[in-house]
Amino acid sequence: MGEIIPRRKLYQEVVDRLMERIRSGEIAPGAQLPSERELMEMYGVGRPAVREALQTLERSGIVEIVHGERARVVVPTADRLIGQIASGAMHLLRTDPEMLEHLKHARLFLETGTARMAAERATEEDVARLQLSVAQHRASMVNLEEFIERDMAFHREIARISGNPIFPSIVESLFRWAGEYYRPMVRAPGAEKLTLSEHQRIVDAIAKRDGDAAAAAMHAHLSRANELYRKLSK
Repeated sequence: MGEIIPRRKLYQEVVDRLMERIRSGEIAPGAQLPSERELMEMYGVGRPAVREALQTLERSGIVEIVHGERARVVVPTADRLIGQIASGAMHLLRTDPEMLEHLKHARLFLETGTARMAAERATEEDVARLQLSVAQHRASMVNLEEFIERDMAFHREIARISGNPIFPSIVESLFRWAGEYYRPMVRAPGAEKLTLSEHQRIVDAIAKRDGDAAAAAMHAHLSRANELYRKLSK
């Protein structure tokens, strides 16, 4: 006997038809979808099916819905792509302690690579931006929230120099996902000054266009943070 083919719900058919129009470019990124009433007439379905279809597309990050306006196709970016998996990643980290170690290793691998790339590709303007980032970070020491944001911005700026837009998005996401264990490290005695000196060492290596030194400085920085976390969490 063959397997029974499950009946598809109406909204799924609407989703498929809309996705085909989006994929083909008939409805371009940034463009609005037809109104709910137009979709009802177009596909011969009721308002509940249309609304469920639009909500499904919104949850998938395909469209955005602003109250009082027609749904609009999202303009895809690396940030949006990574943001789509953020909530799932955080849930995974909270429920599987081993995953945090995997995340830290992934960050170590990625950021030593972006530091090396930054040293190889940085312009004088890029180096000046990194120096400014360190100065702004130093000025934020009195505010924990701002200090953490400036820290993240520094790591993202290094990744940006690679020229690959996916790297800054992933670096920022890894930083934020690990944020729950990062806060106690920032509060550790002398941690802020140590972080700033390590950041300066990374910038100095990038300014000298020394890829090996930049990668080593980043590796030492992140390894120190990981080791400090292990001590604080015992």
